Amino acid sequence: MSATHEVFNQAPPLTGFSTADDPALLEALRRDGGGWGEAEVRALGARAGSPEVQEWARTAEASPPVLRTHDRYGHRIDEVEFHPSWHRLMAAAVESGQHAAPWAEARPGAHLVRAAKFYVWAQAEPGHGCPVSMTYAAVPALRAQPGLAAAYEPLLASRTYDYGLRPPLGKRGLIAGMSMTEKQGGSDVRANTTTAVPAGDGSYVVTGHKWFTSAPMSDVFLVLAQTGEGLTCFLMPRVLPDGTRNAMRLQRLKDKLGNRSNASAEIEYEQAVAWPVGEPGRGVRTIVEMVNMTRLDCVVGSAAGMRAGLRQALHHAAHRRAFGAELIGQPLMRNVLADLAVESEAATVLAMRLAAALDRSEAGDAGEGALRRLGLAAGKYWVCKRGSTHAAEALECLGGNGYVEESGMPRLYREAPLLSIWEGSGNVAALDVLRVLGREPDSLEAYFTEVERAAGADPRLDAALTRLRGLLGELSDPHRAQLLARRLAEQLTLVLQASLLVRHSAPAVADAFCASRLGGDWGNAFGTLPAGADLGPVLDRVLLKAAP
Repeated sequence: MSATHEVFNQAPPLTGFSTADDPALLEALRRDGGGWGEAEVRALGARAGSPEVQEWARTAEASPPVLRTHDRYGHRIDEVEFHPSWHRLMAAAVESGQHAAPWAEARPGAHLVRAAKFYVWAQAEPGHGCPVSMTYAAVPALRAQPGLAAAYEPLLASRTYDYGLRPPLGKRGLIAGMSMTEKQGGSDVRANTTTAVPAGDGSYVVTGHKWFTSAPMSDVFLVLAQTGEGLTCFLMPRVLPDGTRNAMRLQRLKDKLGNRSNASAEIEYEQAVAWPVGEPGRGVRTIVEMVNMTRLDCVVGSAAGMRAGLRQALHHAAHRRAFGAELIGQPLMRNVLADLAVESEAATVLAMRLAAALDRSEAGDAGEGALRRLGLAAGKYWVCKRGSTHAAEALECLGGNGYVEESGMPRLYREAPLLSIWEGSGNVAALDVLRVLGREPDSLEAYFTEVERAAGADPRLDAALTRLRGLLGELSDPHRAQLLARRLAEQLTLVLQASLLVRHSAPAVADAFCASRLGGDWGNAFGTLPAGADLGPVLDRVLLKAAP
């Protein structure tokens, strides 16, 4: 072969690693009652980084789902065809219990362990995480109708992935979706015009148009529709008990920026059959239970994306030479990588803390429930916002190689904005912070109880707490409160992240975070940590495998 074709100074393929080799993740598991699940998390992380699963991820994203509205004879079928790799990813996620295990296993730390599994598995391929997350979130909402929950919950929690259009109660396991968004309403679901009329046998017939329904191949859906009593939540199966197809017409699949392995559809209901869930006219309240669960997964998923991008950047820098030295040894690149690592760890510790708060609130701890509601609204805003910026910088660490599809970085970059948009985009999440503060004043007390556990440990954190109290004092005027909502959500999250890092992380990570994010010794881009920041321990923490 000609010498011009010799390949050198290129990083080797990144494969055969474990997404669970993550000190921040494992420490959170052990700290908050999920240590019993560590072996399962480690096994799933090793599988996520295997060559086999990496190939599943590549082919699932490269072969998007295809809508088949009719069969060869002209009969309406409304089928969505997926690449076999999609089904393999889904089966592995369901078998590991990411979809609903905590609801079937009332064990301390169950939601935390489930969040850790979702975190390590989403780093392989995030698209299939959507139906997994919605199935997880459907169970508490469905419990508003005990009869339906008794019939469907065991199948939603089953660890068997049973794909195909059949009557749901005859299957071995179910996947759930939700259908709320309409073109005239968007996030304002109260503006929905889909209607539901009693059929006389306890069911309703639903007519309307849904603008954006993710995972339309799910077995059952929670759907919002207007009744005489107001907006109501319904359970709608794709296949009716007699085996006929429900009148859910898939009009088209959305051509999305990212999340391409997952189908998202525009749907029309032509007197589709559904059963009410919760009180008539209280549909928003019912489905909020589902939204809060999926919002937790938005935070977990964003943290997972950051960790995946950081890993790729570290791998490239460790094997690439420029200007006579390895990239990872050069001061400026080390600053960029350390800054990305700090952001990633802050996202991870917050995501796991919110999952632990869910465990404790489910066990009856009202303070943890209040902390979760406020922390989740703020964290959904800020962590998901940071995901896009983080992905862009991680991609840039690979230079032109990162801009090429084969690197996997474009897929990560396209996916990043999604979690900031779904389940309420930035303004919706920030306004939810104001709503929680207004309706649940105990949430603020729970928040300060949590962050003040680090009081006195770092003067920059103490000063940020003082500034935060001052900002909260400016919310009495509703107009001004809206103008400050994004800033408030950001500061609430940064202070909570700093408190967690100061108490639980490596000192170098906590110091870099407080100096930059709270102390102002930071620029407007990653790679601008203070000159005095101790970058070595920060990088060692993410370069080295976690201790067993």
